[in-house]
Amino acid sequence: MKISARNVLSGKVLSVTPGAVDTEVVVEIAPGKSVAAIITQQSVAHMGLKAGDDAYVVIKAHSVMIGKD
Repeated sequence: MKISARNVLSGKVLSVTPGAVDTEVVVEIAPGKSVAAIITQQSVAHMGLKAGDDAYVVIKAHSVMIGKD
């Protein structure tokens, strides 16, 4: 896999939760650290994603926000 995004994190799929339109996929990138993404059901089916699979989280954002109390 070759992509232009620089923020690529490898991990293991913890859960795949279908919704009415899209699906939430949670990937553990380090012990106790996970990232959730909402992707289409078609993408989940195309990749055959299921809990326990190795996967990559690819982050390509035009803006990143940080907040603090």
